[in-house]
Amino acid sequence: MTKRRQFLRGLAVLTSLAVLAPRIVVAASPATNVVKAFYDALLATMKDGPKLGFAGRRDKLAPAVALAFDLPQMTRLAVGPRWQSLGPQQNDLIAAFAAYTIATYANRFADYSGERFEVDTDATPSNDAMVVHSKLIKKSGDPVQLDYLVKQSGASWKIVDVYLSGTVSELATRRSEFSSILNRGGAQALIDELRRKSVEQH
Repeated sequence: MTKRRQFLRGLAVLTSLAVLAPRIVVAASPATNVVKAFYDALLATMKDGPKLGFAGRRDKLAPAVALAFDLPQMTRLAVGPRWQSLGPQQNDLIAAFAAYTIATYANRFADYSGERFEVDTDATPSNDAMVVHSKLIKKSGDPVQLDYLVKQSGASWKIVDVYLSGTVSELATRRSEFSSILNRGGAQALIDELRRKSVEQH
């Protein structure tokens, strides 16, 4: 048998083995699935954005935001050490923060012009949480890095922070803003401010 025939026979064997071999499917982590599901809801809302209007987008996104984000935990972290001293106002703050978060997404993602979201399959462990890496790809092709800190909350996984460009913590920014308002007027001033901003984003 010539060397050429030996090579061709060996190639045929390798090809048949590749066809018969089982495909290895890498399953996305539960943390990754949370971000993907949120993006699906966000993209669907964006495509219907002008028709829905602000109120329609807000109402459509509300359950998706509540499912994806740990809003009580995010409120506590954004307020910081003062949280324990707020008493009954804690619930009002959580509600105001939730409304503000939903309104922010309804305002920022008002329509669709060819954007797409890409989510990495592999999440990066970070202490007791996972960091999910993703990109918002604009119509121009320019990517915006958006990373999510996702923690297990009971039987589910929920987002507790968002990092713009992979480094800028949204919660850290919020904590700085909230601290200034709390220093000036206490918890009620912060509740009123969040409610005002929720309405103004209309």
